[in-house]
Amino acid sequence: MRFVSSASETGGSEMGASDPLRLVLMGVAGSGKTSVGLALAALLGARYLDGDDLHPPANIAKMAAGIALTDADRAPWLAAVGDLLAPPGRWIVGCSALKRSYRDIIRNHAHSPVIFVHLAGSRALIGARMAARTGHFMPESLLDSQFATLEPPGPEEGAITVNIALPLPDLVADIAERLG
Repeated sequence: MRFVSSASETGGSEMGASDPLRLVLMGVAGSGKTSVGLALAALLGARYLDGDDLHPPANIAKMAAGIALTDADRAPWLAAVGDLLAPPGRWIVGCSALKRSYRDIIRNHAHSPVIFVHLAGSRALIGARMAARTGHFMPESLLDSQFATLEPPGPEEGAITVNIALPLPDLVADIAERLG
C-alpha cells in the first residue's frame, strides 16, 4: 500500500499533529486525489493511503477491463476505507466516494467524524489529465460513468469543495486553510 506515515518522514511541518484527523479526498478518477493527498499529508503531519489499494482484485480487474463497478462491488471497498479511518490518528484517504450513500458507509465504519474534500473539476480538464497519466488501471473510458454517478456533497454534509484547476501548492494551501 502507498502510505506516507507522517510529515516528519516527508520533511513537512507537524501542524496540529496531535489533533485527530479523518479526511477523505473524494472525486472522480483523475481528479488528483493521490497528488493532493501526498502533499496534504506532508503538510498536516498525517498518514495518507490511496483508497485504490483497498479494492479487491476483482474490482481492479473489472475497471481495467473498462467495466464500471456496481454499488455491490463498491460496498466492501467503502467499508474498508471507513475501517481504515477508525483508529485514532491523522488519516487522509483518497477515495472517489461519489455518492452520498457511499460517504455514509465510510462515516458509519469510521465511528468518528469524517471530513470530505471534494476535488471538483471539469470533464475536459480531468479527461486530459487521465489521458496523460500512465500505469493506472482506470481507463479514461470510465470517466463519463464516474461523472454520471457523482453526487456532489450537499451543504448538510459539511464537505469542502475545491477547484482542481488551481496549481497543486495553491490547492493544498486552500484545503489546509479551510480545515482551520
